[in-house]
Amino acid sequence: MATVSQIANKRPKFIGPKTSIASAAKTMRQARVGSLLVKKGKQLVGIVTDTDIVRRAVASGKPLGKLTVEKIMTAPICTIEGSQSVDDAQDMMADLGVRHLGVTKNGDISGVVSVRDLLLHYKRYAQSKISTDENYSEPKIAQD
Repeated sequence: MATVSQIANKRPKFIGPKTSIASAAKTMRQARVGSLLVKKGKQLVGIVTDTDIVRRAVASGKPLGKLTVEKIMTAPICTIEGSQSVDDAQDMMADLGVRHLGVTKNGDISGVVSVRDLLLHYKRYAQSKISTDENYSEPKIAQD
């Protein structure tokens, strides 16, 4: 079974807590990611996701150029150890109701795993299983 660190984004994007929502959204679009880790100095203080932006910022009607990510970010970050299985990540996301998990290695964040990462992993797994099944043929039974 694959581990979380094998499918995680190992180059997460970081922003500061005073970054505007509009700027964070632009960064997500340019980087083609659904989450940004929020750092204050060297300390990781939270995560802001596309869902946070929609539900906590856009839906509030507040000006997105003035509202900062620290007002809508999720803190603390839900994390999973990179050596755990992909199924463990799926279970944790379902139990916590989140779509992104920080991936840790020896207690430090080494990446981010998203629901999209899980979907791609399971899609590849299913495709490899299907191709294996297609190559399988039933044994021939001798007829008297």
